[in-house]
Amino acid sequence: MHDSNGARAFILACLNEIRQILSHVILEVRMDCAFFSEEIVHALDALGIQYTISVPFERLTQLKRKVEKRLLWHRADQDVKFFECYWKPNCWKETRRFIFIRTREPKQRKGPLQLNLFAPYEYGYQFKVILTNATLSARKLLALHNGRGAQEAIFAELKSQTQMDYIPCRRRAANQTWLLSAIMAHNLNRELQMSADQPARCTTEQRAPWWSFVRLGTRRMRLIQRAGRLTTPKGRLTLTLSANPDVQAELSHYLRAAA
Repeated sequence: MHDSNGARAFILACLNEIRQILSHVILEVRMDCAFFSEEIVHALDALGIQYTISVPFERLTQLKRKVEKRLLWHRADQDVKFFECYWKPNCWKETRRFIFIRTREPKQRKGPLQLNLFAPYEYGYQFKVILTNATLSARKLLALHNGRGAQEAIFAELKSQTQMDYIPCRRRAANQTWLLSAIMAHNLNRELQMSADQPARCTTEQRAPWWSFVRLGTRRMRLIQRAGRLTTPKGRLTLTLSANPDVQAELSHYLRAAA
């Protein structure tokens, strides 16, 4: 479960399958620093996939020197500035595009405070670096990479609503079945909404989902965890629920879409 090399190989295999199925579609991936390696980069280039990868800034002292020597930073917004260059780590064979980002943020104030005095904010800078092969501008690449929050929200929902992070058994096959069931429950909830509702937005710079999805926990409380009885009026099996116009309207909406 914690084998990073195995996780990388699995993800690359999945991306290869997706590329074969969607051969004419532009694929984009956003990865954290655990996937920063020349092997991953070569594989993504070979598959024709556009990527942004967080760089483990603290492990590469050369990047620190580049930031310290940099005088001209380009403005992305009021608090974010950036510059880019083509560079490679010493053990790599080819140069790549790196985006350096500097964010102005208030520093956390520690220690006791005199509440009767005004305490102004103290600001400092946070730095990060992104590796990419995309041809977008640095400002749009920054927005694209920061859109990873939507991905993290999916993982959080899978863990909290379908218990994907739970290991119920000591057998691999049983745990795989549990994992697949959790993912299928999550995907079915989203597929239900995608089949019945129109997209709420178009493609954004952050690549936000087109649909404003209802969380699985909300769907469970509205439709699933409701008191009901299975009855057979006139010999026909029927699910009978207490009268609720909102629930009836929502169920009818999805039934019409399914029909």
